[in-house]
Amino acid sequence: MPQIPLDEIEQTVRRALHLHGAAPFAAAEVARAVRKAESIGNKICGLYYVESYCQQLRSGRVSGTVTPQVSTPRSGAVQVDAGFGFSQPAFAHALPVALDAARRSGVASLSVAHAHTCTSLGYFTEQIALAGMIGIGFTNASPIVAAPGGKTRAIGTNPIAFSVPDGAGGIAMQFDQSTTTVALGKITMAKAAGEQIPEGWALDAQGNPTTDPEAAIAGSLVSVGGPKGWGFGLMAEVLAAAMTGSVLSRDVKPLKAATGTPHDLGQYYLIIDPSVSHDFGEKVQELAAHIGQDEAARMPGRNKQVMDPVDVGADTWALIETLAQG
Repeated sequence: MPQIPLDEIEQTVRRALHLHGAAPFAAAEVARAVRKAESIGNKICGLYYVESYCQQLRSGRVSGTVTPQVSTPRSGAVQVDAGFGFSQPAFAHALPVALDAARRSGVASLSVAHAHTCTSLGYFTEQIALAGMIGIGFTNASPIVAAPGGKTRAIGTNPIAFSVPDGAGGIAMQFDQSTTTVALGKITMAKAAGEQIPEGWALDAQGNPTTDPEAAIAGSLVSVGGPKGWGFGLMAEVLAAAMTGSVLSRDVKPLKAATGTPHDLGQYYLIIDPSVSHDFGEKVQELAAHIGQDEAARMPGRNKQVMDPVDVGADTWALIETLAQG
């Protein structure tokens, strides 16, 4: 398996996106997100999506040339219309405005509307934390989750992400997780590899437990913790769709389909200035130290290792290089 430097990954992906119709800024922002995902081993959110990005740019399912429109309807509410383009450049346009609103008000919301899938939600909340703020994020996705006891797919995997600054320019804590037992990408990757999935991940179309990834994709995924995870998934749905004016998960076509209507997804972020609490940093460090008394125990996301170069499958890298050649 070849090892590819992160700089080469980012440059090649940026070139591929640009050749397929993305403007330079959009291509650069998406490529930066792919680089980050690959650097921490998040394969599902990295190069795995690049072919579909290129196909969707060509088909018009995603716009690579739109200029996101930022507005502030209230002093603590920032909105950005992605215009059916990528979420990464839309977020980049709006983040400085939202951070300034949070500094002035103590807390602010950032709504990203009418966007392509953001892929890794934690990629965005991490940027908020690296700016010294607490970031909480929500998004929705194509429908693959039924209510406990039901069979009708109503919501997506609907991730929730939470990032906390450490007061020294780093991250004290971060998690980024779907509200299902497993992300849909792990099911599709198992199907592509001809592998079975563990029982407890999914149900077939009749509502029965299955270890067949194809049956799982035709059926539904299981909410983490049953009704508890279902509730968190619904919370993400309300905030990501209703608070941004984007579509409900039920109306989103498969995310990697080359053609079709735009994703039109929403992301909703809460940005909290921890300086409103005089002992915030001290309390976080006390908590981390207390947890760290146990060997190998740590705050989620702390001390995450960045790899460079990274292992990339030979077929995958050959495909990316082909896409970058036009």
